[in-house]
Amino acid sequence: MATINNVKPLSAEKLFDLLKTAFADYINGKLNSNLAIEYAHVFNEINVSFPEVIEGPALNITITEQELTVTVLAAGSDYNTGLLAEQLNGFLEEQAG
Repeated sequence: MATINNVKPLSAEKLFDLLKTAFADYINGKLNSNLAIEYAHVFNEINVSFPEVIEGPALNITITEQELTVTVLAAGSDYNTGLLAEQLNGFLEEQAG
């Protein structure tokens, strides 16, 4: 689990929109890949899925006025979820920090 200070601050709705429009380009550029990414947003939680490589939600973001918390949901996956979480954390730090 990683925590990022929500300095700007980002609401769950604004972060959801940012993820949908910018995160795929960010992570695919960093990893030189072409990952498909899906998002599910309910209240102050956003699940991030990589359906081509991991079954079900891989990462969860919990949003409060003070912080964003990223939790790895697919820790037992054969795919490197730590690398995906690291890239998501970098993206969130740029957006919220």
